[in-house]
Amino acid sequence: MKTLIDLLQLPQGWRRKLVLLGLAAFFINIGVDHFINPDFYLGIMPPYLPLHLEAVYISGLFEILGGIGVLISALRRFSGFGLIALLIAVYPANIYMLMTPEAFPDIPVAVLWLRMPLQFLFAYWAYVITRPAYNPGLSKP
Repeated sequence: MKTLIDLLQLPQGWRRKLVLLGLAAFFINIGVDHFINPDFYLGIMPPYLPLHLEAVYISGLFEILGGIGVLISALRRFSGFGLIALLIAVYPANIYMLMTPEAFPDIPVAVLWLRMPLQFLFAYWAYVITRPAYNPGLSKP
């Protein structure tokens, strides 16, 4: 029977551990926030998308699952790529916020602009943990 340590197989080095644990904590936290504060996420949904409340809860669930998944070595690569796909899927909300800043008077326009490249940074962060250095025992990239 495998122990928790066997399932996790954290990468070598404190920096890699910090990158991995930080990514997991970030997505788990944001995912939980979708359930605690759904009104914010409903407010950033572009009007042309259907099923707003369902999309908020589904994206929150997948953020939580992705955050947990990157902690489990057997799921790390799959979860990392899943988080990248999720970031792509929610990008229209960032575009909508930027294109309608008047709908978000409490958020400075500079922050709305900053959100755009941050999504790419988060996607790169998720990509990094799919690499062999973050996956002990993985022979191919």
